Amino acid sequence: MSLKKLSKLDATKNIINKETKLSENDFIISKTDTKGNIIYCNEIFTKMAGYSASELIGANHNLIRHPDMPRLAFKVAWDLIKNKKEFFGYVKNLSKDGGFYWVFTYITADLDLNGKIISYTSVRRKAPQSAIDTIAPIYKLLVDAEKKGGIDASAKILNSYLQENDTTYEELVINLQKGV
Repeated sequence: MSLKKLSKLDATKNIINKETKLSENDFIISKTDTKGNIIYCNEIFTKMAGYSASELIGANHNLIRHPDMPRLAFKVAWDLIKNKKEFFGYVKNLSKDGGFYWVFTYITADLDLNGKIISYTSVRRKAPQSAIDTIAPIYKLLVDAEKKGGIDASAKILNSYLQENDTTYEELVINLQKGV
């Protein structure tokens, strides 16, 4: 008997304004195959997401993608990690109950002995509130732009913001993490 694996289509549609916060020493760890399907998740991940490990294993990681997250953020992540570069960013994740939790995310490609990507590892920790307060309104602008003009529209807004603030995406994320 084959069990149906959860997908983004199975994510709750009943979004509620209930935040769960990671504690300072919590680390969420997950591993996905090259298509984004979860092949490992730690206990803190299951607790925060509200799914059992058996529900998460085999499901695509986008199951926990919150609708407040711009698609551009994930495009940036995938563009970097598919090219064996690291991704750092802030992500608002969707819990099974419709609530959410914010994380500071690090994703890297896992390589075999020949340098071929075989999986991706993501480590997440508590995001500083100051970073959330800065990034959330930016994400709202990006999501609104995507609704009207797709990812290209949100990319223009992000690039304008970065130019106006004389920074790069990487510098923005790291400075927010430092509280700068």
